[in-house]
Amino acid sequence: MLIVKPSFLRSVANRTLSPINHCSASRFASYSAQPNFFAPRVQGESTRPYSTPVLSEKSPTSKQKAVFEYRIGASFSAKDRRFNPLQDSFSFDPSALEEDLVTGKPASGQDAFFSSNVGQSGNVAFGVTDGVGGYADKGIDSAHFSHGLCRNLAKAARESGELAARLTARDLLERGYDGLVTERQIRGGGSTACVAVARSNGSMEVANLGDSGFIQLRLNAVHYYSSPQTHAFNTPYQLSILPPRILAISRALGTNLLHDYPKDASITNHQVRHGDVLVFATDGVWDNLSSVDLLKIVSRQMQTLKAWVGGQSGVGVGDALSSLTTNSAIEDLGPLQTVLAMAITAEAKSASMNTRVDGPFAREVQRRFPNERYRGGKIDDICVVVAVVVKGDLTTM
Repeated sequence: MLIVKPSFLRSVANRTLSPINHCSASRFASYSAQPNFFAPRVQGESTRPYSTPVLSEKSPTSKQKAVFEYRIGASFSAKDRRFNPLQDSFSFDPSALEEDLVTGKPASGQDAFFSSNVGQSGNVAFGVTDGVGGYADKGIDSAHFSHGLCRNLAKAARESGELAARLTARDLLERGYDGLVTERQIRGGGSTACVAVARSNGSMEVANLGDSGFIQLRLNAVHYYSSPQTHAFNTPYQLSILPPRILAISRALGTNLLHDYPKDASITNHQVRHGDVLVFATDGVWDNLSSVDLLKIVSRQMQTLKAWVGGQSGVGVGDALSSLTTNSAIEDLGPLQTVLAMAITAEAKSASMNTRVDGPFAREVQRRFPNERYRGGKIDDICVVVAVVVKGDLTTM
């Protein structure tokens, strides 16, 4: 496992994409397979793959409540572009109430992400979307859909008004999708989505539709990870806009087109703690890295930078966490959350081009289709949003 250093990230940026011929690669374009190293947990339960004890934290008194902040960074790489970590990354400034963090084409390909304040409630919204590549056969670039959806999600969060304090992840997904449909700027396309509304009281709701997903890491352990939603192998749930011509052809042929809605999203609720790391990513990550891989990448960075510290009493949150998330953690690469996003993107990019080591996607193809000679990683667009949870000052209730 590599510690992310400027020289390493720059070396990844200078790599060229070598042609890799996978058998029937397009047939398996968007399936996200996550091995069951850890079973999904119910809210409030903790999954700790290691027997490392955890340092206890003092709880606020009954007359006080903790205020949590979400320090957010992102990184991305389109499948047909070199990864340049210094250019292909962003850091969200929550103090800028009107600022949205949204990617633009073609830097992230058909993947997109967003982050925005939820009105002036003190809550934040963020997430990722992944345009469905199958629409290319119909002459439609789903990048317009996924990026347009993120733009509308950010707008819906920012302009939530009196609803801001009560806005849920499902509400946000519905408003973002409805906004995209009603503006009539998108001819057609489809996208998966994994979005969160994270509140200052430490609660977080996630709406996940399709095979993008997220993982919650806590003190050198996997606390929770999401499961993909699929109709069948390589067929994720997806929001979509279907052009009239395609609908007419479908009816004439008697075929059914996939057309899911925000109400079909899986909704989960979570509690965060000081020092938690939340990773939201498209299947370009999950198809090439397992949950254990992500835990190793994040843990190595967190421990190296003293954001997580170990001792005789166990693993705890380092005193440097808050400053690491507001200042440059490693030279000119940016704050900790952005460095983590860069590290994950770099590892996923490298794994996707590796023809010798089978990733989660390749292993799943081999299991389902033994006659398919699919080996190595899966080249795809990659998009990562990382939120590091920092507990702020206590406020009196």
